Amino acid sequence: MAEGLRASQPGIASKTVRFGGLMAAMLLAGCAGVVPHKPNTGAGKPVPQKPVPQQGRLPEEARDRVAVLVPLSGPNAAVGQSIANAANMALIDSGGAGVRLTMYDTGTGAAQAARTALAEGNKLILGPLLSEDVRQVAPVAEAAHVPVLSFSNDVDVAGHGVYLLGFTPTQSIERVVEYAKSRGLSRFAALVPNGLYGRRASTAMLKAAQEAHGTVVSMQGYDRSAASLGAAIRKLGDPKGYDALLIADSGRIALVAAPLVRKSGSGARLLGTELWNTEPQLAAAKALGGSWFASVSDGLYTQFAAKYRARFGKSPFRLSSLGYDSVLLAVRISADWKPGTPFPEGRLVDKGGFSGVDGAFRFDRDGIADRVLEVKQIGTGGVTVVSPAARGFDD
Repeated sequence: MAEGLRASQPGIASKTVRFGGLMAAMLLAGCAGVVPHKPNTGAGKPVPQKPVPQQGRLPEEARDRVAVLVPLSGPNAAVGQSIANAANMALIDSGGAGVRLTMYDTGTGAAQAARTALAEGNKLILGPLLSEDVRQVAPVAEAAHVPVLSFSNDVDVAGHGVYLLGFTPTQSIERVVEYAKSRGLSRFAALVPNGLYGRRASTAMLKAAQEAHGTVVSMQGYDRSAASLGAAIRKLGDPKGYDALLIADSGRIALVAAPLVRKSGSGARLLGTELWNTEPQLAAAKALGGSWFASVSDGLYTQFAAKYRARFGKSPFRLSSLGYDSVLLAVRISADWKPGTPFPEGRLVDKGGFSGVDGAFRFDRDGIADRVLEVKQIGTGGVTVVSPAARGFDD
């Protein structure tokens, strides 16, 4: 998988509120996991999809051209198609008659897909999904002065015209640690997987604890196996030496780790990242009872998913919301974007931000989506919200 801002008090700029209200109305009208690693398939000629048909659309020359780059073939085709379907939904729901949306398959070569999209006159690229594909697309798009709104969460590929919409671990860790500190917990420990995600989670944990005036008493890495997890838990030290433990991994790993933590004698509050939001089995795990994790709100996503199922006959991948929200953003900005001219990139750093299925977000100076997050608690009755996300940004 390609990888929130601490919630502030509601005080969102009025234009963001209007955008969010419009989006909610569109969802109501007419009414899952980590992306697998993509092997190196080599470059090939992508097959662009036909533009999305729209009721009352403007003439070809009067519409802004927007490309969506996603894997429509290969091992990640199901995820890519879900994102593409969501993008189509957003265009139809928003009545974006001034936008021409075209899909391009990165499964046969991301760089070639980008070159084809640019040759056909697209002035904004939505996608690609995987960080290795962003690395191929970025120099092609930068040379043409066309911004890229990627669905990746790899912060290393952001900047120089590349903006990230993906959910990053840093923001969710900051949010849940801040909440834990507000509830009187100050001695933190962490289990982090070996690899890039774990290294970023480790850095985020140390920074979050410092900013919350807490202390990280122990942090252990592990390989994704029960034996390695057990060894890492033992290395954490005295189980009474920490009162909160971050399991910086997917919900699937948390289901394995939590019973081992309890067996060690630790009664610490368990904390999780945004990855837990895609695992529906967490509420059934007794060892995870009372755990907290931070993620985007699922309130509007639930409505979106229901409408998606009604339209396509199957459930969307959780990441499909990024396709929906990116198109809403493009449609919103298209009102001030003359067809055939460069995309007004300066609009992307609007301090008031944007709003969509996943709540309010805005891009920081590094091109990474800053998001308002809520904190959820796992219990026998399911997952409940214990600290709601802010409605927007007030600075």
